[in-house]
Amino acid sequence: MSACTSRSEATLSALDLELIRVTQQGLPLTEQPFAEAARTLGISEDEVCARLARMQDAGVVRRIALVPNHYKLGYTANGMSVWDVEDAALPALAARIAALPGVSHCYRRPRHLPDWPYNLFAMLHGRTREEVLEQKKEIELLLGDACRQSDILFSTRILKKTGFRLAAKGGAKCSD
Repeated sequence: MSACTSRSEATLSALDLELIRVTQQGLPLTEQPFAEAARTLGISEDEVCARLARMQDAGVVRRIALVPNHYKLGYTANGMSVWDVEDAALPALAARIAALPGVSHCYRRPRHLPDWPYNLFAMLHGRTREEVLEQKKEIELLLGDACRQSDILFSTRILKKTGFRLAAKGGAKCSD
């Protein structure tokens, strides 16, 4: 194993690596999105799903999820709400916040005191800032006394959202 090859990659079969390459740019919007990958690889759709499930169970693939373009859907007022929540109450409250309709991401992050006291983040999406601020008020009510302070950071531009990508087949895995 070279210094540029990860341990996880070294334990994957060539077919697993090719499956990652075939699917990492996204799946087609069809009724059977894994069927195209199966055809490309010359294996069954069931095999594609089984391999992805094994890689997910092993932690090689973190998740398989839909990533909507909120702006194209009309949700242009997006804000990261940040909360200073009692640590003991955080897991139960975060689960309730994550279930709210305007929340796409909700997760715990470490505080960086004294400048950044927030340990709970929730991404809120709305068509207007007022809509997002109403969602924030709903979360404030839900958190109650467990929340010491909060803020919201509105998006000012769209960032390219991609996860980790493998190098093209035959390409270099890293550079000096």
